[in-house]
Amino acid sequence: MNIVVNEELKAYIEPLTPDEHDALERSILTEGCRDALVLWGDVLVDGHNRYGICQKHGLPFQTVQNPRFQTMEDVHLWMIDQHLGRRSVSDFQRGVLALRKREIMAERKARAATSTETAEATPTADVPEAAATLPAPDPLNSREAIAKAARLSSSQVVMIEKIQKQAAPELVAAVKSGTISINAAAAVATLPAEEQVAAAVAGKDELKQAAKRVRELNKRKPREETPSEGSPADTPTDSAPASDELHTLRIRVAELTAENTELRRQVAQLQAALPADSTPF
Repeated sequence: MNIVVNEELKAYIEPLTPDEHDALERSILTEGCRDALVLWGDVLVDGHNRYGICQKHGLPFQTVQNPRFQTMEDVHLWMIDQHLGRRSVSDFQRGVLALRKREIMAERKARAATSTETAEATPTADVPEAAATLPAPDPLNSREAIAKAARLSSSQVVMIEKIQKQAAPELVAAVKSGTISINAAAAVATLPAEEQVAAAVAGKDELKQAAKRVRELNKRKPREETPSEGSPADTPTDSAPASDELHTLRIRVAELTAENTELRRQVAQLQAALPADSTPF
């Protein structure tokens, strides 16, 4: 059997830790490869670790095709949903996956809107039947929906977004390894990059101290930087909470704008379909 390992797919989900990989290897050596590898044609979609272990030890394994995949995007969404449901995936990883799913679905929605407008402009165009074979994924159009999909709180989603945007790679690696909590990492991520790296390199204790310093500074800022009478109105304050709120509002405005555009398009379409002599209502 010719199985193709796509390196991009293999790296799409966080790899197992050495301890997790060793545990899986012991399990397969004892009980065999119980779960079938999932393929898309010849491409391996799910089971890269099991496949590698079976190849290493010359063990048999089963495969199963997923005929519903039409595009690599379908494969990515399926992989994300599979890992969101696995208990072994960390809170941070689940949050990252749910946010990644939101991005994919937003891009798909934008393409679908463009495709609909094109199809209406050319009524005779044939719509490929394959496009309707896959069910639409659950929408993730709010932070609450993302949190529910990832089995997290909305505040945790906010912190994970902050880590993704502001954290140095060394700090992200510390979160993934469990060296630092999501809450503490979100605090450290507000520091300059060089300070984040220094704390991450120094280890767990220094990361905790860095997070503690940031929290204490943020507690003092509202008292120290509240403009007094006669002081400049634009005195700098901690902008992290305001930035998160602004980001949320921008996403919501974009969603409402898209909905408004779609409603206007539907109204225009209905008006165009009315007889020329009909009386507007």
